[in-house]
Amino acid sequence: MLVLWMTVASSNAQQCESFTISTISDEVFARMHGKSYPDGCLVDRDDLRYLQVLYCDADGITHSGEIVCNKLIAEDLIDIFNKLFLARYPIELVSLIDNFDADDEKSMTANNTSCFCYRTVNGSTKLSKHAQGLAIDINPLYNPCVRTLKDGTLKIEPKAGKRYANRKKSSKYKLRKDDLCYRLFTEHGFFWGGNWNSVKDYQHFEK
Repeated sequence: MLVLWMTVASSNAQQCESFTISTISDEVFARMHGKSYPDGCLVDRDDLRYLQVLYCDADGITHSGEIVCNKLIAEDLIDIFNKLFLARYPIELVSLIDNFDADDEKSMTANNTSCFCYRTVNGSTKLSKHAQGLAIDINPLYNPCVRTLKDGTLKIEPKAGKRYANRKKSSKYKLRKDDLCYRLFTEHGFFWGGNWNSVKDYQHFEK
């Protein structure tokens, strides 16, 4: 098993923690199989990586989290989450979507930050960037995906995120174009769904 250890020191140099990148172990794969990694998945297991990170919630409490992503963005995500943690940037939950049976609506409603999940783009047969492990959703409940349908109505995902679709309102986990999370992801070459025209996916970063 390939394991990369990255040591992270806090700004006052009094605390050290470790973030890791590893290949997908049998134990982790057993949790994914039939959920985020369904039968017939076209993404090779060897192209995915399992990350362990630290993050802080809005109350400043430190938590450990786990992410499965494409190996092409593993080091990007480690560096980004490293810096978000040191800055105490608020993230409520970082957990594998398999803990929600790979149900995107349930995961988003729980405000869970997640990356890999083999699925198609809503309303199409096209594989999403999440299916390739090349996209991540940050604090999705507070940063919903907002689509304007042909009849002019709004489709908001997750549904519970309707109250946060008005981006003029402030919220404790709101992702803004001028904040640290946006800057770090874009510096690493990711595109933000909040900059899209036909759909505003405020939670979404992809590469």
